[in-house]
Amino acid sequence: MEKPTFNIEEVNKIIRGRRSMFLAQFKENDPVDDAIIEEMLENANWAPTHKLTEPWSFTVFSGKGLATLGDLTAKVYKERAEKNGNFVEANFNKFKENPLKASHIIAIMMKRDMRANLPVMEEIASVAMAVQNMYLTASAHGLAAYWGTGGLTFWPEAKEYFDLGEEDMLMGFFYIAKPATDNWPAGKRKPIAEKVTWVKE
Repeated sequence: MEKPTFNIEEVNKIIRGRRSMFLAQFKENDPVDDAIIEEMLENANWAPTHKLTEPWSFTVFSGKGLATLGDLTAKVYKERAEKNGNFVEANFNKFKENPLKASHIIAIMMKRDMRANLPVMEEIASVAMAVQNMYLTASAHGLAAYWGTGGLTFWPEAKEYFDLGEEDMLMGFFYIAKPATDNWPAGKRKPIAEKVTWVKE
């Protein structure tokens, strides 16, 4: 394969210009084209992966599937909350209705290949880098997106729905929509010099 040529200015621009935008910033009832979601997933598939385990796995909810996710999350919340005696109707409604505000929601999973004998941290890192590729692609298309770990993420009941084994993990959900405004969020980072130590001798 011939060595590719990259435009470093554009690479820097998209990395430093990527932003998270949340439900309140989503434009509702104006779906993103599935082709863009497929492009995001294809780019996710090119994340670094030790021993080529490719531990990422995704389930995409769109259209009526958003209501399916909302109903599932609300149902599991209600069962858990009633068992613990802390059910809140407003939380139930939020779990049920919030997914409907997105165009697509992508469940993010890490599925381990135990034969590779890799530290779990490496596999989690690979999935996170796959999500970063989706993030960058979404921003390049001017879309609103964020990675959230609410709802089903840490509830064991979700493992059966997503066909996850004992060593696998549900790592949250990636929400995508068209933005409700043309204004792009400002970025804020502390200087990198405060976070780096150089050792030259």
